[in-house]
Amino acid sequence: MRTPPILPARRTITGGGTINIVDVSSNSPLPSFHWPGRTGSAPDAPAPARPGRIVDCAVYVDGQRLWDQCTYKNALAEVRDRKEGFVWLGLLEPGVELMSDVARTFGLHALAVEDAVKAHQRPKLERYDDILFLVLRTVRYHEHELDSVAEIVDTGEIMVFAGPNFAITVRHGDHTELAGVRKDLEADPKQLALGPGAVLHAVADRVVDTYVSVTAAIEEDVDAMEEAVFTPANKLRIEAIYQLKREVVELRRAVKPLQVPLQVLTQDTSLPLPKEIRRYLRDVTDHHTAVTEQILDFNESLSALINAALAKVSVQQNTDMRKISAYAAMAAVPTMIAGIYGMNFTHMPELSWTYGYPVVIALMVALCGMLYAFFHRNDWL
Repeated sequence: MRTPPILPARRTITGGGTINIVDVSSNSPLPSFHWPGRTGSAPDAPAPARPGRIVDCAVYVDGQRLWDQCTYKNALAEVRDRKEGFVWLGLLEPGVELMSDVARTFGLHALAVEDAVKAHQRPKLERYDDILFLVLRTVRYHEHELDSVAEIVDTGEIMVFAGPNFAITVRHGDHTELAGVRKDLEADPKQLALGPGAVLHAVADRVVDTYVSVTAAIEEDVDAMEEAVFTPANKLRIEAIYQLKREVVELRRAVKPLQVPLQVLTQDTSLPLPKEIRRYLRDVTDHHTAVTEQILDFNESLSALINAALAKVSVQQNTDMRKISAYAAMAAVPTMIAGIYGMNFTHMPELSWTYGYPVVIALMVALCGMLYAFFHRNDWL
């Protein structure tokens, strides 16, 4: 079988040392390089630098990773020559030039390529002949203070092209990295041997798992806000509840539309997916359904919290107005008496009496005391 030009023969190295390479075409030595001591398989030359937006590219046969220091063109040629295995290419926010070249190499549809470059797509599943194109929205939770109005949920996108002999993952956003997904799959050759469908399932499973963790964090926020709203001495700003509700709405827009694509993947037997993959996707669908229902509960709970908080503010305002009215009524008595005696008429009661002033002051205090007792008995003060 032909070996691609950039995939040199591999030797097993059991210890560190310097490897000297000779160009067999000219019989001239090439620069040597040092390979750190370890047991495993290593290339005979340093890996060529990958383009900046290519995260990883590897060939998998029977669930085992073969040459990984390769370009996607040579990797695809190797898979087609072998007539087995598949290529897994990982891209991070590819530009038009790179994505167009990838599309020409793997035969991707122009509409799907446009979506992969521009991003900002709703979760969806599209089929182009024997190629599946799945769009998923990723989410990340930001730690924050309970009464803050900062951003709580950050969103991104992951797109998966699953073809007969390749899987291409395109990620937008600086979270939900797929290196862990690839590592977990490589540790399970039996699952990886199921082909590109295994990559599609693993990515969907990881994304839905992040939905579960984010909703668990938001559930704690909702519970904390409920406690704060119904605690008399606690003053929680309504703006914080509105902010959390807005973030829950954004989370719902990212999560809920994925329900239909997952149902199609699990129920449509005409799709080019192994039966075993559809079984695994049913578990992902169950988790997604539970998360969707939980998000809807959050929306209802926060709406009720907003109403409760507004009612609490209204009751507090009524209480404050009653207190102000009571004190204003108490202040009106001495104001009225002082106003009468301030009219400066010559013939007024008790003007010439020695005890007139203290009697008037005592009368003011007595009347104010009676009003205070009355308002206090009626819970106005």
